[in-house]
Amino acid sequence: MTADEPVSPVAVGPGGLSRRAQAFVAVDGIRFPRQDLRQHCDAWTGYGIPAAEVERAAAFQDRWGGLALPPAPFYEGGPRILGADLPEGSAAAGWSFPAGDCRVSMAYGFMIGPDGAFGIHAHRWTPLHATTDGWVESLALAAHARRWAKTVTRLTGEAAAALDLGGYEPVPEVQGVTDTWWRGRGSLVALYRGEAVGFDAPQCLEAHIYGGLDARGLHGG
Repeated sequence: MTADEPVSPVAVGPGGLSRRAQAFVAVDGIRFPRQDLRQHCDAWTGYGIPAAEVERAAAFQDRWGGLALPPAPFYEGGPRILGADLPEGSAAAGWSFPAGDCRVSMAYGFMIGPDGAFGIHAHRWTPLHATTDGWVESLALAAHARRWAKTVTRLTGEAAAALDLGGYEPVPEVQGVTDTWWRGRGSLVALYRGEAVGFDAPQCLEAHIYGGLDARGLHGG
């Protein structure tokens, strides 16, 4: 699909997502027209941005641009609509670019880092998931867990830090870096560490525990 072609509001997830995430995007997502970033190639390279970084942002736009998803359970709801913009950085520090506008006024923005990680640019760059796919997988898993859980428990600060994850295993598809999901007997745990790390603020640590899950609730997708 090109930027000039008609866009169906019915979203289709890009290849590589789990069945659960594909269903989440199709049912709960909306696709808006996206801007073709390649039209800015000459101007951006004229600003000193490497052509490879312009192409990386354009490739993100091709895969994710214009996709609006329901609010995330943390980070003030996440990006409003996924979409790349002008890369920033340097050869020494690495290049990043925005992942989409915030839903509300926030103290940080959502960025795609030099290695492709999806994260927040707060007091420091903090990767949340290894890829944008991981971020979308985490949204899909949260929506799934909310539907199937009999109980949802929210822990913050020291209580979240003291959470015992012995007997749990990481959920691989969310590609967790700072944020992680864990699967145990009858429950799923989402551990949101991004703000705590990004602002050096342990009190911002938060965990959501989805309890009372059967096998489909734990593994369905």
